[in-house]
Amino acid sequence: MDINEHIDALRQQGSLLADAAERSGLDAAIPPCPAWQVKDLLRHTGYIHRWAARHITECPDAVLDGPPEADILRGGAADPELLTWFRAGHAALVQTLNAADPGLVCPTFMDAPSPLAFWARRQAHETAIHRADADSASGIQTDYDPEFAADGIDELITGFGQRRKYRPSAEHPGDMRVRATDTGHAWYVGAEDGRLRTRREEDSDPDPAGPAACTVAGPASGVYLFLWNRSHAAQAGVTISGDAGFLELWQSSVRVRWG
Repeated sequence: MDINEHIDALRQQGSLLADAAERSGLDAAIPPCPAWQVKDLLRHTGYIHRWAARHITECPDAVLDGPPEADILRGGAADPELLTWFRAGHAALVQTLNAADPGLVCPTFMDAPSPLAFWARRQAHETAIHRADADSASGIQTDYDPEFAADGIDELITGFGQRRKYRPSAEHPGDMRVRATDTGHAWYVGAEDGRLRTRREEDSDPDPAGPAACTVAGPASGVYLFLWNRSHAAQAGVTISGDAGFLELWQSSVRVRWG
């Protein structure tokens, strides 16, 4: 996906998130994030949209530190104006990305073809996963476009998976293969001595990195939700074969960050 496609996805996912929040009501609980209500989700995501936009408009020397999450959840607008506040911040981020110079130089926290490509992609998937949270408040499981979902799996595995905070402990070696059965995308993730190795593969390749201890397979939308801890495997149409120990360890690191 290119920058414009990610911006379009951000626009769509943010609008759907707001619609889902309005449908469920601000006090509805969010099952994947038990400590949150919909109002907390709006304040968190609304803050992130504004924080992301600052990197593009201010071009600081380093990724901006944010306040503690508890302060974020006390911020934003009062409840009666919260949806309007969220929509305004989302629209401003979309506009900021659309107007940005493709040669923009600003900090990022994962490898990307350019800073603008990073922020467009990251905010598209940040918003998409939190849209699933908003849908869950009404008992709905989100269904994503398969190619967009596969792009999100790729960001999670090859992007977040390379960050130190998501690497498994040296005491827990293992590996897994992830397959999106409807798009043909596949990934290999392996740990050795606390180092994580990830690579993209073709689903048709006969285990190019060798057999993995665990295989996770299913439609891209379901795998995307499952790996982000937003759906159980059976609910998402995901099958898990082999030893799931490494998968569980890897998912637990994502759960610590995102709830």
